[in-house]
Amino acid sequence: MQRSIYILALGAFGIITTEFGVIGILPTISREFRVSLDTAGWLLSAFALTVAISSPFITALTSKINRKFLLCMVLGVFILSNLLSAFSTSFTMLMIARVLPAFFHPLFWNISIAVAFKQGGAKAVSVVMTGLSIATVLGIPLTTYAADFFHTWQASFFLTSLISFIAFLGLLLFVPSMPGNKEKVAESHLYVLKDPKLWLNLFSTILTLSAMFSSYSYLAAYLEKITRMNVAEISMMLLLFGTMGIAGNWLTGMALGKNVILASRAFFILLIAVQVLAYYFGSIFIPMVIIVSFWGLIHTGGFLVPNIRTTQSVPHSSLEFVNSLLTSCYNVGISIGAFLGGFVITKFGIHEIIWMSVPLLLVAYGLSFIDVKKYKSVPAVSGL
Repeated sequence: MQRSIYILALGAFGIITTEFGVIGILPTISREFRVSLDTAGWLLSAFALTVAISSPFITALTSKINRKFLLCMVLGVFILSNLLSAFSTSFTMLMIARVLPAFFHPLFWNISIAVAFKQGGAKAVSVVMTGLSIATVLGIPLTTYAADFFHTWQASFFLTSLISFIAFLGLLLFVPSMPGNKEKVAESHLYVLKDPKLWLNLFSTILTLSAMFSSYSYLAAYLEKITRMNVAEISMMLLLFGTMGIAGNWLTGMALGKNVILASRAFFILLIAVQVLAYYFGSIFIPMVIIVSFWGLIHTGGFLVPNIRTTQSVPHSSLEFVNSLLTSCYNVGISIGAFLGGFVITKFGIHEIIWMSVPLLLVAYGLSFIDVKKYKSVPAVSGL
């Protein structure tokens, strides 16, 4: 497989770590800038909301521009924004530094998936997806550990900037020029949008991600305030969460390969169960260590389940388009989840965030029993 695919995977790791890496240092940022924890949570919500808004449009607006140039430009923006974040002297400045790269986030992701498929098919796409998977489960403990090791929250942003810089050099030196796409695939896209099953799945995706991140966004703060862990212990718990998540990603993929519906329903039930356990045993150190490990094992399924469920019957010519919609829904869900979790913390205390996640998961579980008529397939339309 061409080495450029692995460079794209590294770039994906960098941009996803930038998005989620702030979760582990939210309590520190809250204290540093003297803002409430729910206000600090907007560093995640604002990023995700910006990605959600820009995703359906930015790839189309730049479709004729050289893809290598765009990929390098996006990583360049991420490098600068992380450095700006590290040198921020106010919460407002930090927020601006966070929102800036979010506009370009979906551009890198959509191009990377399309390029990978063109160069190596499904195998190459899976390599790029590995960059995302590892980032979602290991990026947070890495950035949290960096902040703890160097005794400064700025170290997290320096680390993510370094990762993006390495990927930038790889793209610049080893990835060939890739002209923009001149073809159109609008017919298939419009037909897919008429499918009620697609909209049901997209709505369920928003609910799922909202449920996951209404609690997960504040996991570090939960461990600090409820389990009474120190920074080093929290870092280790997040690393455990991420390590178990890698195994969970593999197990969920196997389960989805056998039966998508049953695997989806099992995911919802298991995630509800582990969060309820976290509520009742979260104040006890050893049980919480065990609970966090199982939480991480189950949590990563929330990224795979909506994707497989939504794209399994989509025409190949519309996969990139549907993935852009999924990107928006993922980030709408993340933004809503972080906001709802922050609201619960403000009104009822951090211990109660579980009861925002559980009802949302129950609704998503209920939607899995709704059967709608499948749209008729349409002839494939050529594209990238």
